[in-house]
Amino acid sequence: MPKHKLSVPFELFTKRFPRAHAAYERLGEACHTSGPLGAKMRELIKLGMAIGIRSEGAVHSHVKKAIEAGASPEEIRHAVLLGIPTLGLPTTVAAFTWVGDILDRQPRVRRGKARA
Repeated sequence: MPKHKLSVPFELFTKRFPRAHAAYERLGEACHTSGPLGAKMRELIKLGMAIGIRSEGAVHSHVKKAIEAGASPEEIRHAVLLGIPTLGLPTTVAAFTWVGDILDRQPRVRRGKARA
Protein backbone atom coordinates (compact mmCIF):
# COMPACT_ATOMS: atom_id res chain seq x y z
CA MET A 1 0.00 0.00 0.00
CA PRO A 2 1.47 3.40 -0.94
CA LYS A 3 2.50 5.69 1.87
CA HIS A 4 0.50 8.89 2.35
CA LYS A 5 1.86 12.22 3.41
CA LEU A 6 1.71 12.09 7.20
CA SER A 7 -0.20 14.67 9.19
CA VAL A 8 2.06 17.15 10.95
CA PRO A 9 1.33 15.81 14.47
CA PHE A 10 1.97 12.21 13.39
CA GLU A 11 5.11 13.20 11.51
CA LEU A 12 6.40 14.91 14.67
CA PHE A 13 5.60 11.78 16.67
CA THR A 14 7.52 9.58 14.24
CA LYS A 15 10.58 11.85 14.41
CA ARG A 16 10.51 12.27 18.16
CA PHE A 17 9.86 8.61 18.96
CA PRO A 18 11.19 6.52 16.04
CA ARG A 19 11.42 3.25 18.01
CA ALA A 20 7.85 3.60 19.30
CA HIS A 21 6.68 4.42 15.78
CA ALA A 22 8.46 1.37 14.36
CA ALA A 23 6.83 -0.84 17.00
CA TYR A 24 3.44 0.69 16.19
CA GLU A 25 3.94 -0.05 12.48
CA ARG A 26 4.92 -3.67 13.21
CA LEU A 27 1.83 -4.12 15.41
CA GLY A 28 -0.39 -2.73 12.66
CA GLU A 29 1.14 -5.04 10.07
CA ALA A 30 0.72 -8.05 12.39
CA CYS A 31 -2.95 -7.19 12.95
CA HIS A 32 -3.58 -6.74 9.21
CA THR A 33 -2.02 -10.06 8.27
CA SER A 34 -3.39 -12.20 11.11
CA GLY A 35 -6.79 -12.94 9.65
CA PRO A 36 -8.75 -13.66 6.50
CA LEU A 37 -10.09 -10.18 5.70
CA GLY A 38 -8.91 -8.52 2.52
CA ALA A 39 -7.47 -5.01 2.38
CA LYS A 40 -10.69 -3.33 1.23
CA MET A 41 -12.77 -4.89 4.00
CA ARG A 42 -10.12 -4.06 6.61
CA GLU A 43 -10.03 -0.42 5.55
CA LEU A 44 -13.83 -0.10 5.57
CA ILE A 45 -13.88 -1.56 9.09
CA LYS A 46 -11.11 0.77 10.21
CA LEU A 47 -13.04 3.66 8.66
CA GLY A 48 -16.03 2.70 10.81
CA MET A 49 -13.83 2.62 13.90
CA ALA A 50 -12.37 6.03 13.07
CA ILE A 51 -15.89 7.41 12.72
CA GLY A 52 -16.86 5.81 16.04
CA ILE A 53 -14.12 7.71 17.87
CA ARG A 54 -14.91 10.90 15.90
CA SER A 55 -11.36 11.21 14.60
CA GLU A 56 -11.46 13.41 11.52
CA GLY A 57 -7.81 12.75 10.70
CA ALA A 58 -8.22 8.99 10.96
CA VAL A 59 -11.36 9.16 8.80
CA HIS A 60 -9.40 11.06 6.13
CA SER A 61 -6.60 8.49 6.31
CA HIS A 62 -8.85 5.44 6.08
CA VAL A 63 -10.91 6.89 3.22
CA LYS A 64 -7.67 7.27 1.24
CA LYS A 65 -6.56 3.77 2.18
CA ALA A 66 -9.98 2.30 1.33
CA ILE A 67 -9.83 3.91 -2.13
CA GLU A 68 -6.34 2.48 -2.67
CA ALA A 69 -7.64 -0.93 -1.58
CA GLY A 70 -10.35 -0.77 -4.25
CA ALA A 71 -13.37 0.61 -2.39
CA SER A 72 -15.74 2.68 -4.47
CA PRO A 73 -17.15 5.99 -3.24
CA GLU A 74 -20.53 4.24 -2.93
CA GLU A 75 -19.05 1.51 -0.69
CA ILE A 76 -17.35 4.14 1.47
CA ARG A 77 -20.56 6.15 1.81
CA HIS A 78 -22.48 2.98 2.66
CA ALA A 79 -19.95 2.21 5.41
CA VAL A 80 -20.57 5.69 6.81
CA LEU A 81 -24.35 5.32 6.57
CA LEU A 82 -24.18 2.16 8.68
CA GLY A 83 -23.14 4.36 11.61
CA ILE A 84 -26.56 5.95 12.08
CA PRO A 85 -28.17 3.23 14.26
CA THR A 86 -25.07 2.75 16.42
CA LEU A 87 -23.43 6.17 16.54
CA GLY A 88 -26.38 8.46 15.90
CA LEU A 89 -27.25 10.97 13.24
CA PRO A 90 -24.95 13.85 14.37
CA THR A 91 -21.81 11.69 14.35
CA THR A 92 -22.74 10.15 11.03
CA VAL A 93 -23.44 13.51 9.40
CA ALA A 94 -20.09 14.81 10.68
CA ALA A 95 -18.43 11.71 9.21
CA PHE A 96 -20.05 12.36 5.83
CA THR A 97 -18.41 15.81 5.79
CA TRP A 98 -15.00 14.32 6.64
CA VAL A 99 -15.40 11.62 3.98
CA GLY A 100 -16.47 14.30 1.51
CA ASP A 101 -13.24 16.19 2.19
CA ILE A 102 -11.45 13.31 0.46
CA LEU A 103 -14.01 11.96 -2.00
CA ASP A 104 -14.82 15.39 -3.39
CA ARG A 105 -11.15 15.76 -4.42
CA GLN A 106 -11.17 12.44 -6.32
CA PRO A 107 -11.70 12.46 -10.10
CA ARG A 108 -15.15 11.20 -11.00
CA VAL A 109 -15.24 7.87 -12.78
CA ARG A 110 -17.82 7.09 -15.42
CA ARG A 111 -17.71 3.85 -17.39
CA GLY A 112 -14.07 3.29 -16.50
CA LYS A 113 -12.90 6.77 -17.50
CA ALA A 114 -11.83 9.50 -15.07
CA ARG A 115 -13.51 12.88 -15.32
CA ALA A 116 -12.55 16.08 -13.56
